[in-house]
Amino acid sequence: MPRRAQYDVEQILQQAVDIFLEHSFHGAIMDEIIARTSFNRRGFYLEFGSKQQFLYKVLAHYQDTQLMPVVSELENHHGITAINTFFLSYIPLVYGRGCLLINCVCELGKQDNVIKEMGRHYLDRLQLDFIGCLEKAKLAKEIKPDINVESAALQLTSYVQGFAVNGILAENKEEMVIATEALLTPLQV
Repeated sequence: MPRRAQYDVEQILQQAVDIFLEHSFHGAIMDEIIARTSFNRRGFYLEFGSKQQFLYKVLAHYQDTQLMPVVSELENHHGITAINTFFLSYIPLVYGRGCLLINCVCELGKQDNVIKEMGRHYLDRLQLDFIGCLEKAKLAKEIKPDINVESAALQLTSYVQGFAVNGILAENKEEMVIATEALLTPLQV
């Protein structure tokens, strides 16, 4: 009868999110990952294979548990309100730390096709969700009728990427709220 694992993979992945947000992929050393997750080195390599494979699992966990619940605000395409709610939910996620996925894309996306694809898939989904929200907002006359929905969605998607980086640098959350208002106000009627 095989032995059962004495660890909780979900808990380890969550702890690793914090480690990679604090140190980046290259800055996170295996000794700290092992120490902070209370994982033994042999078990780590048996479970994940390598630090790179571990990162992929951590990113998938981060997307499922932290990023997608915020993005889901856009899924029902409830117009400009959904877009505003998305940004207001995104601020606490990225403030002071950034977005783990965007951070990894910036650090590794050029040479790591898996990270690049994860980032591309996320941004494509985000852009499509923004298009849906903006189309709904246009029908409800919440935004100006001459707004090009696809261009505005691309602008919002690009803003999310910059917002993830700005979250690390921002003095306070309020300046991020002000930036969001400045982005959305010109679109509205």
